[in-house]
Amino acid sequence: METTPEKYRAYVRQKQKKSPLGKDMALAFLIGGLICVLGQLILDGYIAAGLPREEAATATSVSLVFLSALLTGLNLYHRLARYGGAGTLVPITGFANAVVSPAIDFKAEGFVTGMAAKMFLVAGPVIVFGTLASAVYGVILWLIG
Repeated sequence: METTPEKYRAYVRQKQKKSPLGKDMALAFLIGGLICVLGQLILDGYIAAGLPREEAATATSVSLVFLSALLTGLNLYHRLARYGGAGTLVPITGFANAVVSPAIDFKAEGFVTGMAAKMFLVAGPVIVFGTLASAVYGVILWLIG
């Protein structure tokens, strides 16, 4: 039997699973929003405890990174990400997960060549290109005046 590109495309369309895009977007919005609400609650708690706003914001960031790393280590962040999808990529928690997850995955290869070397496998390019972009934008803003 000869298969043409058109027949193959029709076959693939027939077999592929339909994407629940609306449901996925709603869950991402909900989970991402809940992570942000948690961050706001932590911030409000630190302010209520008497920390100045700037120090409370720093403590909130540290707390969110710690919670994300802890949940990643306990394999709970992965479960949340499977349910909430892109909503778990809220910058600070998603970044912490992106650093901790490869470190855990490669710990069997040793401390230096495994965990330490692979820790920034995913997050490294983000750091490099984020730093490069900020430098380029800074130069542009400086030139504009």
